[in-house]
Amino acid sequence: MNVDRAVFAFAGIVVLTGLALAIWVHPYWALLPAFAGLNMFQAAFTGFCPAAMAFKRLGLKPGAAFK
Repeated sequence: MNVDRAVFAFAGIVVLTGLALAIWVHPYWALLPAFAGLNMFQAAFTGFCPAAMAFKRLGLKPGAAFK
């Protein structure tokens, strides 16, 4: 697995977890997927992604998007 795939998988888990918690626990949990979406949006323009940096430090190979 490379950094790109790990970031997409992590973002998907965050979004789905936030939606499930918003449905079953409290509506304010909907802020979690909103934050993930905003982070993905800014990463598309700036290339700065904290999750990608963390996955690089864990030893994953760089991908095409996050080098």
